[in-house]
Amino acid sequence: MADSRKLQMLLALALGGLMPFAFSPFDYAWLAIPALAGFLWLLCQGAPFRIGFAFGFGWFGFGAWWLAPTLHTFGHLPWAVAWFCVLVVGCVMALLPALWAWLAARDGGRTHWILVSFPSVAVVEEWVRGHIFTGLPWTALGNLMLDTPAIGWASWFGVYGLAFIPALLAASLLLLVTHEEKKWGAGGLLISTLLVLAAPQPLDATGEEVYHAALIQGNIPQDQKWDAAFLNETMFRYAELSEQVAGKSDVIIWPEAAIPFFLERAPEWDSWLSGNITGWQVPLIFGGLKLTGESTANNGLFAEEPAGSSREFAGKQHLVPFGEYVPSWVPFVRALVPAIANFRPAEDSGTVQLRGVSYGSLICYESLFPEQARLRVQNGAQVLVNVTNDAWYGTTPAAWQHFQAARMRSVESGRYLLRAANTGVTAIIGPDGKVRSAIPWWTKQSLVGEFRLSKAVTPYVKWGDTPLLALLILLVIPLIFRKGE
Repeated sequence: MADSRKLQMLLALALGGLMPFAFSPFDYAWLAIPALAGFLWLLCQGAPFRIGFAFGFGWFGFGAWWLAPTLHTFGHLPWAVAWFCVLVVGCVMALLPALWAWLAARDGGRTHWILVSFPSVAVVEEWVRGHIFTGLPWTALGNLMLDTPAIGWASWFGVYGLAFIPALLAASLLLLVTHEEKKWGAGGLLISTLLVLAAPQPLDATGEEVYHAALIQGNIPQDQKWDAAFLNETMFRYAELSEQVAGKSDVIIWPEAAIPFFLERAPEWDSWLSGNITGWQVPLIFGGLKLTGESTANNGLFAEEPAGSSREFAGKQHLVPFGEYVPSWVPFVRALVPAIANFRPAEDSGTVQLRGVSYGSLICYESLFPEQARLRVQNGAQVLVNVTNDAWYGTTPAAWQHFQAARMRSVESGRYLLRAANTGVTAIIGPDGKVRSAIPWWTKQSLVGEFRLSKAVTPYVKWGDTPLLALLILLVIPLIFRKGE
């Protein structure tokens, strides 16, 4: 019996380890269905919490391997400590699939009710993962619906709601193969197919006028980004790339922290930048830092018109724990970013105005969170701007998984998304989540592409996650108090 349990745990771990390959850059989305079906079959055999933990650790522990080289290279942690951090992340994140497994198996795991319990709890679990401990919805299950006919539901139920479809497909597949009455599995597959075929079309941009954005990818090495000796090269590189495309664009966008110092403390550079913008005769949006006190700052983006009298700012509101601030409950852990300042979450609208256009800012990590894009649109954003620096991730899959999340924000909000990366994936994404144009990562290059504005309000922007969660929680609560069989 003990050997059988060990084998089940190893199999659950292996199935979880397949999950990262369903996401970018591998994009074997179909692989998630048999992996989830196998996971469901295992938890129905007994010990669902342990099976769920093993599956979750395979998914998030193995899937987060890229954290180790990041922490070692840029956090200067010894390899042993860096890998220990990956182990901790994997264990913490694995608790949520463990809870998912435990709840889904409360009906005994052997009846057709798993068609309801498994996908319903999946949605709730994904929402909790996006919010607990400030949230980490990395490789969100709903992202697998990108590039499928089902993607239109994202504009209604968001990325968390979309988790229902792959989970339902997996439960249906399992019942079709293992249940005595095949009608339940066939019925589940039919419902899944109808959900896909009946999916609404994603909203399109409503503006008739076509705009052109120039996205500048500086490709500044991460180990030189904050080096004062490399500052001139950084500034002149961005200026040179911008000069080449200024005549073709309505707005120029530089990536996150493209200017790696406080302009308030560098009046000569401040004057130099404004002079360049006036010379280009094109507005500039650029990532930068803003002092908020003697030792505190905001990370965000600035917007400046040619010969403008003022410079607008939209700050980052969802900060990266341990990267931009140290949580108060672990003050002994230092931040990864060099000691420039202790970053604070901004409290502005998250939008900037240029020539009558409202741009909604998503600073790097914020593109993982649906509520951030939703808030920008509610505050009037007609197009989203995602500035990021994915050089932290090296050449690992993390940059592409980050980009995949940003694509989902376009569909949920019904907006074009202009993504300027120091390196990573610089691209223009349409409201349907499709990439309109992009340039290779790890290159010094600029991208000029078209976009349109929109004032449309998707159902998801209007209502958020509340209606769907309320319904699903009503389904899940009875499972909590049900006596296991």
